[in-house]
Amino acid sequence: MVVLSGPSGVGKSTLCRRLIRALPGLDFSISYTTRSPRPGEKDGREYHFVPTPAFRRLLEKGRLLEWARVDGELYGTSRQQVERSLREGADVLLDVDSQGADQLRRASPNAVLIFLMPPNPAALQARHRRRGTEAAVRRRRLALARREVRSAGRYDYLVFNDRLDGALEELKGIVLAERCRTQRQIPRARRILRAFRNGTGAPPKGA
Repeated sequence: MVVLSGPSGVGKSTLCRRLIRALPGLDFSISYTTRSPRPGEKDGREYHFVPTPAFRRLLEKGRLLEWARVDGELYGTSRQQVERSLREGADVLLDVDSQGADQLRRASPNAVLIFLMPPNPAALQARHRRRGTEAAVRRRRLALARREVRSAGRYDYLVFNDRLDGALEELKGIVLAERCRTQRQIPRARRILRAFRNGTGAPPKGA
């Protein structure tokens, strides 16, 4: 699991879309949320938009891998979707807040946690103005951003999104490097080792 966190307005959604397009074998986990769709968002693409009672039922039935309340709304990750992607051999990209990242770290110690840092508070405010976010909501989200930025030290990687293309390249580099970690490559290495032991000079048939 590749977990991406950062304050609202830092560019997580844009970078997630670009990262999924750039790297084969990386699935995006579509979260559930009780908030209303923003202009241009589509149910089942950015989020599964559900009413609060439906979200509560998912939680009670254990269908959420993690969940959190953010700015008054509920967000959660589908356990079934993540587990299916992992079983099929794909890596999974999750866009969650710092509360959710902490839960995922406890549930899966091998998860890779990345914090996306804004260049400055003014950049976040500008992004929310372009979205048409009301002034009161902007103030709440800036206060939340202050708290989230303080959690950045708990993450494995820190990426500064002062330039979108640069941030994307850094994210790609992190995922590719993590795929090459010895512990993740052991199954493939064992197949090659068996080929050497067999004296064939080639992997066993079907490997």
